[in-house]
Amino acid sequence: MTKLLIVETSARGERSVSRAMTQRFLTHWRARHPVGAIVRRDLAAAPPPFVDGEWLRAYLTPPPQQDAAMRQALALSDTLVAELQDADHLVLATPVYNYNVPAALKSWIDHIVRKGLTLGLDGAPLLLGKRATLLMASGGSYGKGSPIRERDIATQYLRLILGVIGITDVTVVAGGGAKAVDLGERSMDDFLASLDGELGRRGR
Repeated sequence: MTKLLIVETSARGERSVSRAMTQRFLTHWRARHPVGAIVRRDLAAAPPPFVDGEWLRAYLTPPPQQDAAMRQALALSDTLVAELQDADHLVLATPVYNYNVPAALKSWIDHIVRKGLTLGLDGAPLLLGKRATLLMASGGSYGKGSPIRERDIATQYLRLILGVIGITDVTVVAGGGAKAVDLGERSMDDFLASLDGELGRRGR
């Protein structure tokens, strides 16, 4: 049975373009995987805390030497890692803020890049054989020929960090120009229709 992990980040609820992209993606995915399992992690509803000194102290302590407080400090991180380890296909659905990912998604990444769990102690990637789909909603368009193409930091960063932990089969559905929906120049349905072919191919 295929297991899908969806990580969403937008705080905009029903007005969110990235969340609407997720729903359209899921329509295609469920048609192909009627008995597939889906786990959803909403980082806007429950943002992971930023990594702090207490977390780092626990992380840098070998597990046999960790006390109860250290294990508690790592408990959420352990859960997030387990969700990712258990998934066959990861979907990251996110808006782009100032050319990069929202803080909650960066915090999630800091919790799941863990030596001994998603990386070997030598830094070798451990999450091999998984797929990832990035559903990116951005005000600007960064496609071929765009004068701001080099500013597409968010996509580059996510590809990089996923590759570090071993997920190299990464595809991107770029929802560029999403500000047209916010400005009322395009309807959400019209915007999603323009991406439907890509969302259908990625939802296999």
